[in-house]
Amino acid sequence: MLDLDALARFCRENQISYRRDLPMAEYTTFHVGGKADFAALPSSSEEMTLLMRELRRIGETPCLIGKGSNLLISDKGIRGVTVFTWGLSDIRVNGSTIVAGAGASLSAVCRTAEAESLSGMEFAYGIPGSVGGGVFMNAGAYGGELRDAVLWVECLDSDGELRRLAGTALQFGYRRSVFTGHPDWCILRAAFGLHWERRELIGEKMRELLGRRREKQPVDQYSAGSTFKRPEGAYAGTLIEQCGLRGFRIGDACVSEKHCGFIVNLGNASCKDIETLIAKVQQTVFEKTGYKLEPEVRKVGER
Repeated sequence: MLDLDALARFCRENQISYRRDLPMAEYTTFHVGGKADFAALPSSSEEMTLLMRELRRIGETPCLIGKGSNLLISDKGIRGVTVFTWGLSDIRVNGSTIVAGAGASLSAVCRTAEAESLSGMEFAYGIPGSVGGGVFMNAGAYGGELRDAVLWVECLDSDGELRRLAGTALQFGYRRSVFTGHPDWCILRAAFGLHWERRELIGEKMRELLGRRREKQPVDQYSAGSTFKRPEGAYAGTLIEQCGLRGFRIGDACVSEKHCGFIVNLGNASCKDIETLIAKVQQTVFEKTGYKLEPEVRKVGER
């Protein structure tokens, strides 16, 4: 049985920040979820490595979280240990390569690229996630995906050993990577290979895409981005709209009026409300069109 008091002592002895009974609704873009029993917040790769090896030693597999922008956390919360990657937020530039910690926001990487006249990350500007979360799911938008720019990724595997993965070893696909098959591997940092371009052209493209995102997506409401993966040969939002589900709601969980591919929390939705609405949308779309919608959001916590 996990001894949280002993883990707390370990964190204090090694100056690793932690919280007990952390309300997770405050740390996800959906703004739902119960409490995490024990949340650790290492502030460097060294602290993360030390913590992950200790968790491995005591036989505990943590829940790893970045910005919480693609998660649906249970109303019952998260048992055991949750580890945040916020502290791994450093961004370094080496020629045309940017190396960013797992906790750095994708938008911060994009702004750094713009400042250094480096092109290739414009599509990611405005994606509300971290480098680690983005690599985990091969985040993409407007025709680009992270696999188009990632050179290599450093991580700690399930034994706490450092690995550097590149090329086919990353197993990038549509909204997946090698890490979706190994959710216990902890991403530490990623390198992005970019190319030189005029700064004003990079900035113009970034702001054009951000404007399109704000015009067409409910960025001013609580959501986890696109709720469903794109089915082959169709678009989830179009199918949902065709089924008459625009604005359909269960409690405060609602199919966005602005973009039917998004489910939003109008303010007081529970995880159960959102899960019930997702299931209703899937059932209706399948019955009326034959398409099976697969959720893009990742469920976390005790069900």
